[in-house]
Amino acid sequence: MTIPTSDFPAAGPADDIALTDQAGHLIRRAHQLAVALFHENLGRDVTPVQYAVLRALEARPGIDQVTLAAEIALDTSTTAETAVRLERKGWIVRELLARRQRALYLTPEGQALLAGLRAPMMTMQATLMHMLEPGEQQELMRLLRKMLASAAPVQEPLPEFPSSD
Repeated sequence: MTIPTSDFPAAGPADDIALTDQAGHLIRRAHQLAVALFHENLGRDVTPVQYAVLRALEARPGIDQVTLAAEIALDTSTTAETAVRLERKGWIVRELLARRQRALYLTPEGQALLAGLRAPMMTMQATLMHMLEPGEQQELMRLLRKMLASAAPVQEPLPEFPSSD
């Protein structure tokens, strides 16, 4: 996605922008904080990506892997690999459909896992947002949704890195 530079205020060269004024750097740091708080509150048995898959399956039982990937903004390869891991853990089942697609469902164990993660997730969310006033929290969420709504969907696998899933 290319955005015309005329959409931004005039500034000097990129190296003149303080690191703490660079949105990408701050978003990366916010992501690090969110992942650390996720593991601190929810443990390490489930990753943030796995949690997103489980929550999506809770909301839409029987969704196919391709649709699931689009809904949680993952490429199809990563979604398929995550589904295999979740099936091995006994938290989901994958049912073969026509054209080699798979429908995904939570198992009773997966449902119980999610039920047990509800309170820790609420604690994590409160901890993550506690420095902001309620209006600021709503504004942050609105701006993040706006930013992500205009982003191109994930279609191709990202470069290979050690899996944190």
